[in-house]
This record gives sequence, C-alpha cells and structure tokens, in this order.
Amino acid sequence: MDLETLGQSIAKRRKGAGLTQAQLALRARVSRATVTALETGAQRELGFNKVMAILNVLKLDLHITEANTGRPTLEDLQRETGQ
Repeated sequence: MDLETLGQSIAKRRKGAGLTQAQLALRARVSRATVTALETGAQRELGFNKVMAILNVLKLDLHITEANTGRPTLEDLQRETGQ
C-alpha cells in the first residue's frame, strides 16, 4: 500500500465515522493540515507517530506483510478488465 492509498482509506473511514477532518485532527492531536495532507497524498513525510495517532482514532491497524513479488493485485486485475 502506498501513502496515497492509505490516505484514501483514512478519508473513507473518517467519513464513515461521521468525523470532519478537524474533529479527527483534534482527537488525534495533530493539525487539520496534517489530516488533509495525509488524505490527499500532498505531503510524503508525515511522521510515523502522527500517522499512528490518526489510525488509532479511527480504530485502524497497520500490518506488515510480505511484499508483492510481481503478482498482480486485485486492483491491477480490475484495471485491466475495466471494472
């Protein structure tokens, strides 16, 4: 997962929880600009602690898995078939 995809996932979860960016920022003790930058992928270096604070508020975990070794992802296959 890249930072842009992570940001999109965070935005979707935030909206599903009925939170504004400002509310999420307040609960995570980060600036609203940080939340915006993460959700839009505008800033590449946010700091691990800030990202984890945002994930914790949204009750999301960060998992480490084996790297994809060249096999296409579901998203790759869907793009190829136009879905």
